[in-house]
Amino acid sequence: MELKINLKKERQNTEINPEKLDFGRIFTDHMFEMYYTPEKGWHNAQIVPFHNFDLSPATMVFHYAQSVFEGLKAYKYKGKYIALMRPEENFKRLNRSARRLVIPEIDEEFVLNALIELLKIEKNWIPDKKGYALYIRPTIIGTDPVIRLKPSENYLFYIILSPVGPYYKNGFKPAKILVETEYVRSVRGQTGDTKASANYGISLIAGKKATELGYDQALWLDAIERRYIEEVGSMNIFFVIDGKIVTPKLRGSILPGITRDSIIKLAKHLGYEVEERDITIDEVIEGIEKGKVTECFGTGTAAVISPVGVLGYKGKNYIIGNGEIGPISKRLFDEYTGIQYGEKEDVFGWLKIIEY
Repeated sequence: MELKINLKKERQNTEINPEKLDFGRIFTDHMFEMYYTPEKGWHNAQIVPFHNFDLSPATMVFHYAQSVFEGLKAYKYKGKYIALMRPEENFKRLNRSARRLVIPEIDEEFVLNALIELLKIEKNWIPDKKGYALYIRPTIIGTDPVIRLKPSENYLFYIILSPVGPYYKNGFKPAKILVETEYVRSVRGQTGDTKASANYGISLIAGKKATELGYDQALWLDAIERRYIEEVGSMNIFFVIDGKIVTPKLRGSILPGITRDSIIKLAKHLGYEVEERDITIDEVIEGIEKGKVTECFGTGTAAVISPVGVLGYKGKNYIIGNGEIGPISKRLFDEYTGIQYGEKEDVFGWLKIIEY
């Protein structure tokens, strides 16, 4: 498939002040898009000026949420290159999500190459400061203008870019997490292990409740017994228990995070013992009270690693460790971000370096 490029005549001012970036509100001059029809398959791939879509009020995605997305970042690497962290894994996961929602799969290699071309065009939008990046949002939506419960026949795939700073306004500081006991996120066999857009819509109420109570995010428990820890709103979750790094195993209702997988591999490489297993909220609370749980942190593309200092459960706050950033969390954060920005050796071959 040919990639067409239609550049904007007048570019926006790309002198970005990183300190004033509000996550996900500013977008670059250009985007990538392509379309799917049963007759042509995926076609009309092009890089075009950022624009709004003209969609019917009956468009199926608005009514039946047939939509999947991904999130990854581009970094300034050694001041003169662009770096992506394991982007192939994002497009593999996008296709896994697409299969679950009966969406036609994309050509992963073609789309990655198209993204690289888009990044070369928008290179000046990448903040040149550690902890800042260009956030990348690939998305597929069903576009049939039909109010009828069935898979759409036509689709739109697009990628937009947004320069971003830290996901949490307080940066790399311990977060306060509220354990959600009323609502549930997903069950095995549902879509919890995909990047289905609807997963995030149904999670908003718990996040809103947590924020209103003074917390940063909500921690989900399993939907059946309401006792097994699953994940946080935008992150996978890890605990340090008796010096061992422990994270919930993938049960079919937890997103298989790419950052999660990377941190597991990195931690083992650094000599830590890592265990993926079922973890109950009772074990965690008891472990905090007895000093066995010394650290907790979340992982995800947006926040990278987010230490957790307070866990709220049934009206009581439990301070993890001393409520500050733990040594394991700090080391993993430094090592992982060091790889991203070229300060540490990429022993895993995770980085895709783009010259421009």
